[in-house]
Amino acid sequence: MLYYLMKWVFIGPLLRLFFRPEVEGLEHLPAEGGAILASNHLAVADSFFLPLMLPRRVTFPAKLEYFTQPGLKGKFKKAFFTGVGQIPIDRSSGSAAQAALDTGIRLLREGHLLGIYPEGTRSPDGRLYKGKTGMARIALQAGVPVIPVAMFGTDKANPIGSKMWKPTKIRIKLGAPMDFSRYEGLAGDRFIERSITDEIMYTLMELSGQEYVDMYAAKAKELASAQEKGQPADLPKQTQRQVPTATEADRVPQTEAG
Repeated sequence: MLYYLMKWVFIGPLLRLFFRPEVEGLEHLPAEGGAILASNHLAVADSFFLPLMLPRRVTFPAKLEYFTQPGLKGKFKKAFFTGVGQIPIDRSSGSAAQAALDTGIRLLREGHLLGIYPEGTRSPDGRLYKGKTGMARIALQAGVPVIPVAMFGTDKANPIGSKMWKPTKIRIKLGAPMDFSRYEGLAGDRFIERSITDEIMYTLMELSGQEYVDMYAAKAKELASAQEKGQPADLPKQTQRQVPTATEADRVPQTEAG
């Protein structure tokens, strides 16, 4: 109930008024059944606007810390994130990561839409970073399609570190569903999962128009932090290098599973 109150009464109307969000490609969204929404990730605001503009409920995995903060503020945060359709994910260990995968698979088999940011974290500079393979494993084990999603403008509306959002036009573009049933039974194969992930990232690059960086976003943030502290750091340069296609991934050493 809280999800729909947030969407239609408390938050949704304000977001529509100030940001005039538009969505393109709704015909690609299945009317029912499980599917993964694989989106680029520019800002926290992504997790607000995508559910707002889709007719079906979307569930996002969220950091466990959003649900465990002590005190009154923590209780409010927990109620809020639960109400907007987010589920807590513990990423502190290997067993916790597997539990997160299992939760996603269960939700998809139950017919839910699962929102996933394959980069694993927000882009530090607006570019598209290397995707993590957990999404591919979930898609294979659940046997569901992957729908690529490109967000536009959320990084301007909600810049990293900002406390107040700035009224900015928001656009969302859904691509055609990607079917990986040809790999049925191959979940757990690191090469297959990397190949699928690269195929999805290539589609996201084309859909969003972003420049691709063959490095995990989390690693780029670590290097940027080290550079700020005066430590040597080989930050990724602005280039036009593209993510390898599924076919090219067969012979690109940088695409080994990670």
